[in-house]
Amino acid sequence: MANITRFHVGPRLSETAVHNGTIYLAGQVPDDTTQDIRGQTAQVLAMVDRLLAEAGSDKSRILMTQIFLADITDITAMNEVWDAWIQAGNTPPRATVQARMANAAYKIEIVVTAAAA
Repeated sequence: MANITRFHVGPRLSETAVHNGTIYLAGQVPDDTTQDIRGQTAQVLAMVDRLLAEAGSDKSRILMTQIFLADITDITAMNEVWDAWIQAGNTPPRATVQARMANAAYKIEIVVTAAAA
């Protein structure tokens, strides 16, 4: 059985788990909830970058992304930030849905699965 490596292990969840060359990120939410959807999206994508780098990968190796929006009408503004961040030719499969957030101030949560480098 292959080892599982976990990063930022807490009592309820780990931010990252790596198993058999696949990196699983927990749902990432913004730290500064006073920002609009563009600002919150940029924060979350920066967190994704940081966590993937820590696990030895990057956004070019994302296998799947799930995006949860508190208000689906924010999708256009969110996509503007996403499109500027994601690398052309490396766009992963993605699902985007509206969902009730655990904290009403969150406008976005992103879950990523990626291949290790």
